[in-house]
Order: sequence, then structure tokens, then C-alpha cells
Amino acid sequence: MELQGCMKPKVPHIAMLLVQLIYAGMALLSKTAIAQGMSPFIFVAYRQVFATIALAPFAVFLDRNNPVSLSYNILWKIFLGSFIGITLSLNLYCYAINYTSATFAAATTNIIPALTFVMAVISRVESLSIRQSHGMAKVLGCLISVSGALVFAFVKGPPVQFIHSSTQPQSQTSTAKSGELVKGPLLMLLANLLWSMWYIMQSRIVKQYPAKVRLTTLQCLFSCLQSSVWAMAMERDIAPWRLKWDVNLVSVIYCGVIVTGITYWLQLWAVEKKGPVFIAVFTPLSLIITATISAILWKEKLYLGSVCGAILLIGGLYSFLWGQNREAEGQKIEGADETKDTKMECITHHQ
Repeated sequence: MELQGCMKPKVPHIAMLLVQLIYAGMALLSKTAIAQGMSPFIFVAYRQVFATIALAPFAVFLDRNNPVSLSYNILWKIFLGSFIGITLSLNLYCYAINYTSATFAAATTNIIPALTFVMAVISRVESLSIRQSHGMAKVLGCLISVSGALVFAFVKGPPVQFIHSSTQPQSQTSTAKSGELVKGPLLMLLANLLWSMWYIMQSRIVKQYPAKVRLTTLQCLFSCLQSSVWAMAMERDIAPWRLKWDVNLVSVIYCGVIVTGITYWLQLWAVEKKGPVFIAVFTPLSLIITATISAILWKEKLYLGSVCGAILLIGGLYSFLWGQNREAEGQKIEGADETKDTKMECITHHQ
């Protein structure tokens, strides 16, 4: 019982670590499938089909006793959130990854904590006390994480050989023209911006519709319809829609069932428990995981700048978590003081 009590506060952290492990697999498998010629729009459509099919039974079973009603207002918000944060974001992400490597795709997602933090403060979803130590730690944590991601992605230095191999390094980056080298990063940045907006929208929607599994399923269903229409408009030939027993099928099933299904539900749960910035600040971990796996499987080189960037990412992550923990402790103390004051007032009034 004591061990369970100690582990309970760490459950959101473990859940977010699992989410980043899954996202690392998403970047690697998505890159592999699309690099082999699968249409990114068809990839997203199939992904959402598998996600909807996998989640539907759980939505019926787990939320069958939840009496939350679904009004037209909530339905419209869910539809809009699905379009912005899932359909648009995923289609842009999968299209852009064709012009970048899996490691670069993971690196650019590390701008999400800063974008989410700024949006959360502006929309008053997250509070900020810059004059207090915890507020300064949260700001510095986000800045350090973003700086680490930039260093990881763009600063080279001497190569670091963790694995010695006689084979030549294999790059997963597509051969692109000069204009495409700019198009990929810009589209990836836009996808991350939409992803950050989705985090903020979820924090509001989940308060009005707390049936999280049903909410996740509805978003997947809407995104499935939206992505299918988008894919049919972009790919009118029937041939690219045929799936075979290859890495393409494995990728869409993994991204649909594991990524879209499990991680979206975990993120909704974490948003309700800890807020949108908490889940966004864990995104640097997927970069480290993706780069490590790419170096092992595809012999991609790691440089000293990448190692320094990883250190900054971890330092920024713990800085933010320290600030958030201090803020939570302060709020608990303030709540306890207010409760004591209320009790004293009641006793005085009774006397």
C-alpha cells in the first residue's frame, strides 16, 4: 500500500514517458513507409480507420455508465478540434517527413512545449508567476529544451562513434531540391503549431465532455472521415490505396491502434490531471529515442553537438518539472491554509 502511495504521483510521468516511446516508433515507421512510396494522405486516412475501429469497442464498454450528454455545441468543438489537431496536423506532418529524416522530424516537435506554454498563458489555461522561483524555472525549462533541440538538430561538431561498423551510414532523408529543403521544415513547424493548439483545445473540451475514451473515439471518427475525403481528393487512383503484407500495413496499424488510440487517450487523461503544458514538455524524449534507434538501425551518425543538445533537453525537462512541482506544492499549502482559516472562522462564529 505504501509503495502504491509513493508511485501514484508518478503515474502521469510514466504515462508521458510511454507516450514518447510510442511517438519515437511513429516517426521511424512513418518515415519508412512514406519513403518507400506510400502516399502520406492515404497513410493518415488508413491510420485513422484503424484507430477508430480499435477504440470503438472500448468507448462503448468503458464509458457505458457515463451519463455525459453530447450537445451540438460540444459536437462542433470536437469536430473542429479533430480537424485542426489531428487531420491537418497529421497530414502536414506525414507530408513534411518525406523531405526530412525521422530524427529531424522528432527534433522539430520539441518546439511544441514553448508554443503550448505561450498559448496556454495567453488563453489563461496556464498561470505564470515570473517573479517566483517556480515560474522562472518553467520559463527557463522551456527555453532550455527548445535550445537543446536546436543544438541537437543543427550543431554538428566531431562525430561520436557508439557503434563501430564497416558499412557506410545510411540516410533516411529523401533527396530533395533546395526549395524542398525549406518546405519540409516549414510544414513540420506548422504541423507542430496545430498540435499545440490541439493541446489547448483539449483542456477545455475535456472539462465539458469528461468521457475521455468516447471523446478520443469521436475525434478519431471525425478525423477518419476528414482524412479520407482529403486523401480521395489528392489521390484519385485506386492503386495507391491497396495495402499489402509489408511495412506499410504494419506502420498504419501501429500508428492507428497504438499511437492514435492509446497515446491520445493517455494525453487526454494527463491534460485533465496536469494541464496541457505538462504533456508537451515531455516531447524532447522522443528526439533522443529516435536518434538512438536511427543510429543503431540505419547507422546515422551522431555528433558531439547532438550529445550536448540531448543534455540541454534533459536539463530543460527537469527544470520545468521542478517548477511545476513547486507550484503544485505551493497551491496545496495555500489550500490548506484557506481551509484552516475557514474552520477558525466557523468556530469563532459558533462561539
